[in-house]
Amino acid sequence: MKRIFSTLLLIVTVFSLSSQNKVLFIGDSITDGNWGNAGGSAKPSDERSHWDMNHIYGSGYMYLCATHYQGNYPECNYEFYNRGISGNTLEDLQKRWQKDVLDINPDVLSILIGTNDIAQFIDNKGADGWFDFEGWEARYRALLEASINQNPEVKLILCAPFVAYTGNMKKRDDFDLRQTLVSRCAEIVGKIATDYHATYLPFNELFAALQESTPPEQESYWIWDGIHPTPAGHKRMADLWIENFR
Repeated sequence: MKRIFSTLLLIVTVFSLSSQNKVLFIGDSITDGNWGNAGGSAKPSDERSHWDMNHIYGSGYMYLCATHYQGNYPECNYEFYNRGISGNTLEDLQKRWQKDVLDINPDVLSILIGTNDIAQFIDNKGADGWFDFEGWEARYRALLEASINQNPEVKLILCAPFVAYTGNMKKRDDFDLRQTLVSRCAEIVGKIATDYHATYLPFNELFAALQESTPPEQESYWIWDGIHPTPAGHKRMADLWIENFR
């Protein structure tokens, strides 16, 4: 009887995992990682390779998450999709949401966006204006609503954008402004996650803690240019993602 119960429990567990097996990551270059052999460019998804398994996931935290689940749980038949595109802002995500999200209809949707929104704002307006946080939040919520309307059971993983005072960022005189604005976007993402009962990943806090505990001579160990994580940084991002997805 005990053996029969254990077998039934295993079947139920496998079924519950495999019945929700599409996991999609969307965002900017941090997620992109040159997936689909894009050559480091911002090629749209339909111009990238979807068959070359050497480059299907790119080389960042998304790749590490996918290999963890597909390597450890082959019976669940997980399907992972990378839809990060270098340089993208939230507006860019909105323009391709139908093709890159709704048409795939994921069971798990992970979003990391925001640093390019702030970068473009600063480059275009600097300190003379103020970033439209209300509009940014409304656009973010609209994208989530579109996914939820299509699939009310979709699981949302919302990631905080981040920036660090390393590499090229140390050469700019607008870092304090940039950090303030990116931090505000992270707060908004956290609030949205609470409202939608989504999983919130504070990547900004993760890297802040890592930078604080790192010796000055290794300041670029986790983020090499102020924006993009190193392989070590991507590993820590993946660890946090996997820990919370569990």
